[in-house]
Amino acid sequence: MTETAIAWDTYSRQRPERRPVNAAGQTTWFNWTQYPDHGPGIELFETPAGARILDLGCGKGGNAAHLATLGMRTVGVDVSPRQLAAARERWGQTPGLELHQAEAVSFLRDDRMGFDAVYSVYGAVWFTDPALLLPAIHERLRPGGRLVFSQRPPVEGCYGCQASYIPRGADEDPLVVRRWDYEPHVWQQLLVAHGFRSVRTQVLAAPPGPRTVGTLIIQART
Repeated sequence: MTETAIAWDTYSRQRPERRPVNAAGQTTWFNWTQYPDHGPGIELFETPAGARILDLGCGKGGNAAHLATLGMRTVGVDVSPRQLAAARERWGQTPGLELHQAEAVSFLRDDRMGFDAVYSVYGAVWFTDPALLLPAIHERLRPGGRLVFSQRPPVEGCYGCQASYIPRGADEDPLVVRRWDYEPHVWQQLLVAHGFRSVRTQVLAAPPGPRTVGTLIIQART
């Protein structure tokens, strides 16, 4: 197992399971943000039922499963065996859902069918070098296809490749993974440079309460 897979396996043990139902009583739902029952939904894709959609960094599979229940042909990819085991246990029988253990760029390079949309929710787009990932996504998106991703906005003055620390036991050093933090206008420049168009960026404010960190959401087309 790679160091990256070990890191995300460790992270998986620290994350709570998705609730049985959301505030609306739904058993599946889509969430772009780190906060429950907050933010937009699948309307950001603008794709019809039957579209082939790729989740890069699907984690425990909740978002991908929701798309499959709506008639999408959904493919979830993650490097963590533990995350995928949880996804298969809860959602593995969902018609239209495929789950694969793979690194994002490698999976895209091997795929031959193409996608109508690719998305990442605090996932692989945040944690993969965009110089490698963006051209791989662009090559696999069908004409007019959409890329949509969300992540935490960058901390002021801390841009580019940064370190994320995943804690372990009290006597163990934390695991380190890399992430790519850019201001919205820089993401726009990067996407345009790799052939994307109609780029839209927004920072969605956190819901009311003590929480203050919003969510950066970016949309683009081929």
